Amino acid sequence: MERAIDLSADCGESFGSYKTGNDDALLPLLTSAHIACGFHASDPMVMDRTVRMCKELGLGIGAHPGFRDLVGFGRRVIEMTREEVEHDVVYQIGALNAFCKRHGVTLGHVKPHGALYNTAAVNAEVAAGIAQGIASLEMDLIVVCQPGTAMDKRAREHGLRVAREGFMDRKYNPDGTLASRRIPGTVYDDPKVAAEQAMRMVTESKVRAMDGTDVPLEVETVCVHSDTPRSVEFARELRKLLDAGGVRYRKLTELVPAVRPR
Repeated sequence: MERAIDLSADCGESFGSYKTGNDDALLPLLTSAHIACGFHASDPMVMDRTVRMCKELGLGIGAHPGFRDLVGFGRRVIEMTREEVEHDVVYQIGALNAFCKRHGVTLGHVKPHGALYNTAAVNAEVAAGIAQGIASLEMDLIVVCQPGTAMDKRAREHGLRVAREGFMDRKYNPDGTLASRRIPGTVYDDPKVAAEQAMRMVTESKVRAMDGTDVPLEVETVCVHSDTPRSVEFARELRKLLDAGGVRYRKLTELVPAVRPR
């Protein structure tokens, strides 16, 4: 049986004169990109350029909506009602989709960013707001989230496709959730260690938690954060292991069956 995985990153997160990440070097190593939509990062110029680059490289394109928090890069929790979350997500997806239409490409997935992603993993109301917003626009959009979370459950309840995500550059808690960035050492700085963790996810469906136990983790996509130092080295190191292991690269739209033919 062929083993295949989507390689993805959060991209297009520069803003005005502020540059975040190294998209020029990282995007060619990926199969999919999650593009910021202007709330936690990015601007119209950056969105347009990133979509165009993804088109040229043949990458799967996804919206990366977050809390309205440019100052905190979307990593601060903002208290919002379910309806507010829904409308903010619709707004952001619509903004990126306009650039997709401009360049003649199809928006394929949605992945919440930062604090919105983490909140939706445990807060059913926030997760429901995201799912309802996505479902109101396009039922074929794939929701990218951690497996077994509130976001995973709410997306499936709304009839949406789900792509289960693993992180190569982050440590995990024993319950399968991501360890907080605020804890020293929970963000990897060694590309080889990060690549080995991702390889286990792909080939063994496991991840080693901070307490040393193995946690089951089946994923369709592995993410490297573009703002992580040495992110390009991380992606290159992982591709070396995947190539050596005979793992194929596939976009999310190829890995997750469609709800209905497009």
